[in-house]
Amino acid sequence: MKKENEFKRGLKDAIPVCLGYLAVSFAFGIQASEAGLSVFQASLMSLTNVTSAGQFSSLDLIATNAAYAEMALLQLVVNIRYMLMSTALSQKLSSKESTLSRCLVAYGVTDEIFALSVMRKGRLKPAYSYGLIICSVFGWVSGTFLGAFAGEIMPHRLISALGLAIYGMFIAIIIPDARKNAALMMVVIGAMAMSTLFTYMPVLSTISSGFRIIIVTVVIAAAAAILAPKGKEEVVDA
Repeated sequence: MKKENEFKRGLKDAIPVCLGYLAVSFAFGIQASEAGLSVFQASLMSLTNVTSAGQFSSLDLIATNAAYAEMALLQLVVNIRYMLMSTALSQKLSSKESTLSRCLVAYGVTDEIFALSVMRKGRLKPAYSYGLIICSVFGWVSGTFLGAFAGEIMPHRLISALGLAIYGMFIAIIIPDARKNAALMMVVIGAMAMSTLFTYMPVLSTISSGFRIIIVTVVIAAAAAILAPKGKEEVVDA
């Protein structure tokens, strides 16, 4: 009965995440359709990846038939934070939990699920994580399916207009925090400046989009860590 209660609590806590994922993954589904993916391919991609940044960044590489090595390296750089999150959550699990249980919990680790899990008092129960994951992944895959399906049946002009939703989402996520944090604002401006250089500079523009993202991510993240490291108090408060 206790496991069942934990599972239901996980489902309940993940409802807001599920609704948010529906909106974001709908935009991804449209973008995936424009990149040439079928409804099944886009939905399977969301089910097996569960990562907005990784999936969005990979679409251009898929459309241009990029090398597998480039795709793998891009995903490593973009998603490496999930390895760190999974490692942190493993400390909240009982030492008696099996490797299978740990792998299942790690499968569904996203920024939002990690936040809900790490705030859970006491030991993290796998049943609670399963509830979070099932509800959240359902929203992510359902939104992708609907977006990809809409991309196949709706007029191209309307699809192009709806495709702008993802840019609006990123602006809505970044700008409020950037206005309050000078370091974050500099990171945003620096990333935009580097991306512009890679797009228009004669030599840099020949670099594939995947490696552009990798280079910009590594350089800007390293610069931010060196020039504006978080203080001990900020880390504790986070």
